[in-house]
Amino acid sequence: MILLHGSSTSKIDRFDPRFLALVEASERIAAKDSDLWGSAAREEAAVRLNWVDSPQSSRALLPELDALAARYRAFNQIVLCGMGGSSLAPEVIAASFNKDLFVLDSTDPDYVAQALNIDLTKTVVVVSSKSGSTVETASQRSLFESAFTKAGLNPTDHMVIVTDPGSPLDKDARSRGFTVVNADPNIGGRFSALTAFGLVPAALLGVDVSVLLDAATEVLSSFQGNQSPAVAAAFLLAYQSGQYLAFSDTDSGMPGLSDWIEQLIAESTGKERVGRLPVVIESIASPVGGDAMRISFSGKSDLVIEGELGEQFIFWEWVTALLGYALEIDPFNQPNVTEAKEQTASLLAAWTGKLPKFTPSFIDGAVEIFADASTVQDALTLVVDAVSADGYIAVMAYLDRKGDEELAQLRRVLAEKSSRPVTFGWGPRFLHSTGQFHKGGQQNGVFLQITGEPSLDIEIPGKEFTFKTLIAAQALGDGQALTSRGLTVVRLHLRNREDGIAEILSAARAII
Repeated sequence: MILLHGSSTSKIDRFDPRFLALVEASERIAAKDSDLWGSAAREEAAVRLNWVDSPQSSRALLPELDALAARYRAFNQIVLCGMGGSSLAPEVIAASFNKDLFVLDSTDPDYVAQALNIDLTKTVVVVSSKSGSTVETASQRSLFESAFTKAGLNPTDHMVIVTDPGSPLDKDARSRGFTVVNADPNIGGRFSALTAFGLVPAALLGVDVSVLLDAATEVLSSFQGNQSPAVAAAFLLAYQSGQYLAFSDTDSGMPGLSDWIEQLIAESTGKERVGRLPVVIESIASPVGGDAMRISFSGKSDLVIEGELGEQFIFWEWVTALLGYALEIDPFNQPNVTEAKEQTASLLAAWTGKLPKFTPSFIDGAVEIFADASTVQDALTLVVDAVSADGYIAVMAYLDRKGDEELAQLRRVLAEKSSRPVTFGWGPRFLHSTGQFHKGGQQNGVFLQITGEPSLDIEIPGKEFTFKTLIAAQALGDGQALTSRGLTVVRLHLRNREDGIAEILSAARAII
């Protein structure tokens, strides 16, 4: 059962016409009414609503998942290649059940190298992609096929493909003898937590996925009627909060749930210059969230939403669909994610496989500055000064989220200096999450890109470009998409990552 409490629940007005409209909308979602979000969204919604009954329909996968788990029981390392919803839901499941899952959702060479630094003889690689065309996942798939082959192993014995039936990836993988598990094609990636995309990695880790499905199934009936917790939460998020929502999963037993919700809400609602931007915070008292409504899953906050993990998955998918209705946007498309992909492809084509040499405006110690500032402190001050009274700062780190994790301290410092919400995303992972909001949501963000020289480079089999070139194209392509909108973008490039990160943190703390 999902339980709502906290100070903000006093603002729930079950007689408000907007609340009653959401009650009706919830009934229409249960009936898979594709007209709910308007005529412009009808076509997309018509092929994206099977998540509504995924807790029941996904039970058909259980025999296949049991067989898969049995086949790979002796393997002790699971690597997941996927982006956005394909990786974030399995990451939450793994952490919640104390399982070891390496999520490869980056193109940074230093991070990719960590995924390869394992005993391949005992490794299963799950490649998750609806079509297989996502450049990150396609590159990672090629890399692991080559790595297994070089190790004298048959890739088909060590790789499992999760994709839509009839997709290019599905056809290619089956023709070459790979194990393939098909997902429901009528469910979008970020609504896929309780489908093959979330359940295959979980089953390989030894998680009893029926527990997730049972919990989600049991809570579904509570989403209808005037006492619906999903309607109540959507009402608060749509009409009683502002642009920002601060999420903390501290002490919830579900680490990473806030990150999954961040991509679900940001990518679903950040369009037509409206939307809600989740800000993941380390604790309810953190200044990173600014004055946003504080949401947690245990303890005390403005809004506490208690429930099991399976319940949380279907609950937030439902709330997000209702939020799309309330904000009058299509929650199922992601036009600006596609835009970022196109910008990346354009740069890769222009570079013809070779990364150009870029000339910074200034160099300060270990940091190259691509902005009108001669020192790192001046560049960071520019970012803080540029944010408006209703705006936010987005730190976008195209680095190694394990090896360079110290940089994440920057968001708290910038929040204290600016008194504004600060998001932090590891690139290119965030491009499939808050990246949509940056370009499609409210146009009041200030963007700090941090790129870095990797300690090595890695070839991508079958491609003329390397991972170093790919991640540079993703960073600069997204930067172009942001600057084309007149938004402030400052890029700092680390000539040496360890020294550069220390310099940036020191400079940030020195801002007056």
